[in-house]
Amino acid sequence: MPTETERCIESLLAVFQRYAGREGDNCTLSKREFLAFMNTELAAFTKNQKDPGVVDRMMKKLDLNSDGQLDFQEFLNLIGGIAVACHDSLLVRTPRP
Repeated sequence: MPTETERCIESLLAVFQRYAGREGDNCTLSKREFLAFMNTELAAFTKNQKDPGVVDRMMKKLDLNSDGQLDFQEFLNLIGGIAVACHDSLLVRTPRP
């Protein structure tokens, strides 16, 4: 039986695969695939953005090799960044004893 951490990794792999390859390479997310991912999986974030160009800028920043697509490593940089931001906000809100 997989551990909680193993299930989380399996979930990340499954989500990436669900969006990657809809239009070509199944090892990367195109700009449209990334937008579909953001609008579905992180909808609360994208709906709260006043600037419609924010997702484009995120894609450019995450696309470390500048090939116009996000591979799994680049995708994980996004997930890791979000996890760190969530962790940091919890630390700010949780008073220490």
